[in-house]
Amino acid sequence: MSRYNRGMCGRMVLFRIGRFTDLFPWIKEISACTDARYNVAPTQNVAAMMNDRPHAVHDVRWGLVPHWAKDVSIGSKMINARAETVNQKSAFKTPLSKQRCLVLADGFYEWHTDPHEKLKTPMYVTLKNQKPMAMAGLWERWRSHDGVELRTCAVITTSPNDLMATIHNRMPVIVSEPDWDRWLDPQPGPADSFMDLLTPYESSLMQAHPVSRAVNTVSSQGPDLIRQVQVTPRVEQTSASQPAASRGPGKSTRRATRLHDPSPGLFD
Repeated sequence: MSRYNRGMCGRMVLFRIGRFTDLFPWIKEISACTDARYNVAPTQNVAAMMNDRPHAVHDVRWGLVPHWAKDVSIGSKMINARAETVNQKSAFKTPLSKQRCLVLADGFYEWHTDPHEKLKTPMYVTLKNQKPMAMAGLWERWRSHDGVELRTCAVITTSPNDLMATIHNRMPVIVSEPDWDRWLDPQPGPADSFMDLLTPYESSLMQAHPVSRAVNTVSSQGPDLIRQVQVTPRVEQTSASQPAASRGPGKSTRRATRLHDPSPGLFD
């Protein structure tokens, strides 16, 4: 993920979009791509319900491009908006008032740092009820010089709940279903009037498990990416490959094992 900041939220999973009308009967239209995607990265399209058409799911480019931007390159730096300051930043304050969206995902990835390991462990985070999650987002409408319209979005992040605090220091704002109508209200409102919704989701309703580091590569796809892998705790063990006499006085006779990874050596 070298091109993108791994700050939350930086990767999503979206494989059940074709079933959204079954899961949420009030969704009347899905114009977004229904292909299963297991590694959605910034500047790619995500599935979003925007408050100008709250009963439809559309493809929206991830990475907010303000209407006043000269080009779309700024979007790669604006994939997230911090809940603590979203009502103050010029690029986000107006969308918070007028242009809110729900970014739908089956789950997302976040990278856990183990102080005893050189590499971070990717974790796949979902809701325990296995329903898609709806992340609070802001959308913008940008037009190129030749009049082509592009809709883009940013995901709002907040401080972590108890579960996410063991993984990372941020998490996406997940909007509970009873609050969807309010967040998708097409009528403009004071930006401050939505701030009470931008809180950490209940941790007891979420779960996370380690997955393969293959997800680090943007081009990696497929259901294997979300499959749980075994994480072996770091332990010290005697080296069998080096004769004791050759180690010399005071030399350690122990070495550390590494995390088990189904693609060993790929990122080591």
